[in-house]
Amino acid sequence: MSLESVTQSVDEAVSGFFEPIAKWLGEVVFYAVPVGGTDLPLIVAWLVVAGLVFTGWFGFVQVRKFRLAVDVVRGKYDEKGSAGEVNHFQALTAAVSGTVGLGNIAGVAVAVSIGGPGATFWMILCGLLGMATKFVEVTLGVKYREVHADGTVSGGPMHYLPKGLAERFGKNGKTLGKVLAVLASFMILFFGLFGGNLFQVNQSYAQLVSVTGGEDGAIGSSAGALFFGILVAALVGIVLLGGIRSIANVTSRLVPAMAGIYIVACLIVILVNVSAVPDAVAAIAEGAFNPEGVAGGVLGALIIGFKRAAFSNEAGLGSAPIAHSAVKTKHPASEGLVALLEPFIDTVVICTMTALTIVIANPATLGEDIGGVTITSDAFETVLPWFPYILTVAVMLFAISTVLTWGYYGLKAWTYLFGRSRTSEVTYKVLYTVLAIAGSLLTLQTLIDLADAVLFSLAVINIIGLYLLAPVVKRELNSFLEYVRARDAGGETGDGEDQESVKTTV
Repeated sequence: MSLESVTQSVDEAVSGFFEPIAKWLGEVVFYAVPVGGTDLPLIVAWLVVAGLVFTGWFGFVQVRKFRLAVDVVRGKYDEKGSAGEVNHFQALTAAVSGTVGLGNIAGVAVAVSIGGPGATFWMILCGLLGMATKFVEVTLGVKYREVHADGTVSGGPMHYLPKGLAERFGKNGKTLGKVLAVLASFMILFFGLFGGNLFQVNQSYAQLVSVTGGEDGAIGSSAGALFFGILVAALVGIVLLGGIRSIANVTSRLVPAMAGIYIVACLIVILVNVSAVPDAVAAIAEGAFNPEGVAGGVLGALIIGFKRAAFSNEAGLGSAPIAHSAVKTKHPASEGLVALLEPFIDTVVICTMTALTIVIANPATLGEDIGGVTITSDAFETVLPWFPYILTVAVMLFAISTVLTWGYYGLKAWTYLFGRSRTSEVTYKVLYTVLAIAGSLLTLQTLIDLADAVLFSLAVINIIGLYLLAPVVKRELNSFLEYVRARDAGGETGDGEDQESVKTTV
């Protein structure tokens, strides 16, 4: 029996078993109601409302404290002797690597294709609101993290939900928090294995095949797929063995590199068509409030833009606090401020660059029922005929960094459920690397759909916890701002060693 027939049989068997479950859960989690001639998924409304509430609750913290957040990333307020494993910049890049991915390339193209240029405006607005949500959940992640005897750190909703709720509401809060923590761990683990691992490898392999001659090309065969899967698994396994420090060292180089490559390519297309920029900006502004040919008009463009942004930056899902919790700091709100830069980078900068490039280039495939990556690639190809190769490099970097970060997220969920013994950790890492190999051979689309539904159901649990624990975040923010004022007044320079390392990295 050939490798192709084996993988096809596995695909069919898995899909047949999980399809009813995935369909049911997808209908529940992504349940949509008709609004103004289009459908609004309630989970998107849930995420956007949270962004609005926290933006108001914390007085537009994403605007007022943006500069302070940048200063914290630069190491200006580092403190000697802080518990943690990585500096602020490394924690940020590790978390960004988990959100910046194919959604920034393909998802944005789909949003512009369906919702018109105006969807870009609403996408940016949703990204700005998500900055406040990210600030809240990451502050809690650091506040209630667990620092182990060996210096490693564990954090995330599986820690701040039980500890925070117990602290605020006593015995009943503790019981509820433990139940929510188990559910959160399972959801993060499931998505990590299939959405953050298998899907990323699968899509990066598909893009590589498309630029190397297709199925008849050098790696289009099953043997080529197996070789690619083993190569990626080996790279991921080596880095994953080193823990968050190793992952942070890689992502602190990968994220700036992949973002730089992609943004430079966008700028080339924009500069070549610089005379079209004013019209493109006008089309985005006009399309946001007076869209033509978009189902549901303004509401249709708004919903599509919000949906893409919410799915891209993951604000409110509870995943990013796991990476940010490993930061070296004595003030949880310092990393919360760093984290609010994450949706700004992911949605406001990278997604907007993609959208602006597509609107300006206006490729012939825009509006057609094809894959989003193809639309983006065609937009770049109008100026850069060789861009599919650059896109392949970007997709590969996006995919590897996402696989690494979600490998760490999944590990923390796994050890919460099954303990931190060496056997437990090795079992997880072997399972994760084997699934990376399978990613180049199998599609398992049903499992990926199920993983998406599971992850977004986590947002319901997580955001309820964020509302209940928001007063804690308020206290932590005030505490850090007092420290900043005292530090500025005293003219202290902070931890020179950490500060220098960030400067050289940036």
